[in-house]
Amino acid sequence: MPTTAELIERRARLLGPSYRLFYDEPLHLVRGAGVWLHDAAGRRYLDAYNNVACVGHAHPQVVEAIARQAATLNTHTRYLHEGVLDYAERLLATLPPELGHAVFTCTGSEANDLALRIARTHTGGRGVIITRFAYHGVTAILAEASPSLGRYVQLGDAVRTVPAPDGDDLHAEELGRRFADGVRSAIADLHAAGLQPAALLVDTVFSSDGIFTGPRGFLQPAVDAIHEAGGLFIADEVQPGFARTGEAFWGFARHGVVPDIVTMGKPMGNGHPVAGLAVRPEVMAAFGRQCRYFNTFGGNPVSMAAASAVLDVIQGQALQANALAVGGHLVTSLRQLGEKHALIGQVRGAGLFVGVELVTDRARRTPATAEATRVVNGLREAGVLLSATGEAGHILKLRPPLVFERQHADLLVQTLDEVLRRL
Repeated sequence: MPTTAELIERRARLLGPSYRLFYDEPLHLVRGAGVWLHDAAGRRYLDAYNNVACVGHAHPQVVEAIARQAATLNTHTRYLHEGVLDYAERLLATLPPELGHAVFTCTGSEANDLALRIARTHTGGRGVIITRFAYHGVTAILAEASPSLGRYVQLGDAVRTVPAPDGDDLHAEELGRRFADGVRSAIADLHAAGLQPAALLVDTVFSSDGIFTGPRGFLQPAVDAIHEAGGLFIADEVQPGFARTGEAFWGFARHGVVPDIVTMGKPMGNGHPVAGLAVRPEVMAAFGRQCRYFNTFGGNPVSMAAASAVLDVIQGQALQANALAVGGHLVTSLRQLGEKHALIGQVRGAGLFVGVELVTDRARRTPATAEATRVVNGLREAGVLLSATGEAGHILKLRPPLVFERQHADLLVQTLDEVLRRL
């Protein structure tokens, strides 16, 4: 096997400088199964980060579905095939009935890009409102609406940002009013620049901003504000979707709102590159009249087989209920750990999407950025994988596969305790 140094040198030479690696000592992974990843030396790591493999790494039911369909037929959506129709029916059945059309892509970036095109066609506007440290994708349009990509990435001239809804300790009414006030200010700024708002685009758990999940119900006033201005609400469910929050199958559903467009990706195929969106038919109508949409691989039979198998596992193994139960246990355990370690500030989350805010001063919530980096790397050395998020990079980000069990949560908390003690 090549050494880590040899792989890093080869990677830099062949892939160029824009790629990034996790951890001070990068991992060379060779195998995954369930909630575990294995490196080239045979060491096992508990995966508390990869929501892409939402039903577990190398799930045999998903692997078998992909192999079976790949051995039969794989082509594009300009031929008739039952697979894409069967999956569209199943997917739309998990969503509010107002969302009547499904469109399939390969990545969440493509899905969000298409959603903005649809929104701009329907409304006639160009303006897009996002949160201050959002991430929505890597296409040209979306890089200009993804501040978390880095401070040298310039926002688009029709993009406005609003503060993320940081207020787990507030009532839903108060937090909703504050967030909606930010959206209205952004709308006014767009109008002042001669721009009509097209969409409010948010990740419904605000993953990159710092994982802001509560209180439930605070999104409605912001949705009302964008609708009053003639724009659409696009729920980016690439990270929170597919039962992860436990309380609902989709992140937006926790707030009792019905989006105009819902985008999805990452966990949809358990690692197979499949993504898409669901949209109100009346919102899709103008785009359908004015522009054809074709994606060579979006909705292909193998992708649909993978996605359908993922739904089978989520529903058949009651993984939404598991996310709620294990996630609740994990949050409770982490808050108890906070009674021992002053570095732990707020612990917040929904289901198996949890953020642990590390602070040097709890009263001021002063970000412990350097300490968070040390914790992430210390956990990696101890055999637990996760990452950090937020503008200051001080919030531990936990998104394990939905097959995470209480024993895995306990191991995570125990290992975090040991790492914090060593700090």
